[in-house]
Amino acid sequence: MSRTPLLAATAALAVVCGGLGGAAVAAGDDGPPGDTIVKVEGDRANGFGIYRYDGTALFPPTDSEARAECSEYDARVDRVRCRVEVRTWYRDLGDLQQALEWAHKQ
Repeated sequence: MSRTPLLAATAALAVVCGGLGGAAVAAGDDGPPGDTIVKVEGDRANGFGIYRYDGTALFPPTDSEARAECSEYDARVDRVRCRVEVRTWYRDLGDLQQALEWAHKQ
């Protein structure tokens, strides 16, 4: 579940691409890469929906489901590491959602 660096990079890319999207269209470019995240819906309790420019979508488990999976680890340190990663992952999804809403308003 070490998606945190990937999510941070994706969030930065999404904000940059969101900000440059209008310039790319005005310049006659084909738009951003297909895997660019364009929309995030939902919340940690009910689950998120992550939508990409190419039309694909990802629906990660809810926060409680992901944390329940963490309890399946035998070693305490692995359970704690998993919970921290889950907490960070959903916090970052919320930040990405907020950034995309802001970028779409610009």
